[in-house]
Amino acid sequence: MFELRRLRLLHELALRGTIAEVAAALAYSPSTVSQQLSLLECEAGASLLEPDGRRVRLTAQGRLLAEHAARALELDEAVRAELSTAQHAAEIVRIAVMPTVAEAVVPRALTALGTQHPNIRVHMVEIPPEKALFELQARTFDLVVAEQYPGHTRELRDGIERTLLGSDPVRIAVPPHSPAHELSDLRDHPWAMEPQGTTVRRWAVQQCRAAGFEPDVRFEATDLIAHARLVAAGHAAAMLPDLVWTGDRDSVRLLELPDSPVREIFAATRTASRDDEALAAVLTALADALADHEPR
Repeated sequence: MFELRRLRLLHELALRGTIAEVAAALAYSPSTVSQQLSLLECEAGASLLEPDGRRVRLTAQGRLLAEHAARALELDEAVRAELSTAQHAAEIVRIAVMPTVAEAVVPRALTALGTQHPNIRVHMVEIPPEKALFELQARTFDLVVAEQYPGHTRELRDGIERTLLGSDPVRIAVPPHSPAHELSDLRDHPWAMEPQGTTVRRWAVQQCRAAGFEPDVRFEATDLIAHARLVAAGHAAAMLPDLVWTGDRDSVRLLELPDSPVREIFAATRTASRDDEALAAVLTALADALADHEPR
């Protein structure tokens, strides 16, 4: 019989690519991971790994067993969810969210869950969607809240399904006394944007190019609150979603972008957890909290 823990290590290696990354993700030493994979080879009666320079890679048999390991882990997850529901036990739901969702949506959702489902404990981590969606597939999280901008659909992954939570308008924020009335008026204005390589940075740059100019990006930050403060202080313009404005937004002036774009806010979960009642309750609470958000 195969031990599930060793099957998970093989599954993680198929996802992450190196023993060192598997060890770091699961808080093992690399030698422990190697030892357990060697034992899995004995259980399988086949070579699962082969040298690849200083690293290892999966053999054909290794890839085959890794596919079966993914299905075994899905079944284990589904069984545990059913048992937890039947026993009415307290259930932990691990979520990863974007900063704007952490600030504007999660607190309201937690309040609703505390009243309606006091047996659910939510553990939240704030990390970029790109990393969070990968870790969802690796079972580090149970639910990820991410965004996608018009024309920039995020990668679709096997075994992962999405639920649209709502839409979030994106507008131009400029200092209160800026004379600008539209995007093209800001061709010579400094900009605050997210770092290069991110989906939202590419999207924002394309908006400027469509308006006939290359943006003068002087400030880069993943924290959109920092963007808002730079705008309020008169140092930059920025394209910001409405979820940024959890408090007073009178410190800036908002302009509409061409075609009034919105970003989609969606929740990603594993297909194996489709029937998990606690996860469904968290999804509902997040969607309701997003729908109730009203920037002031």
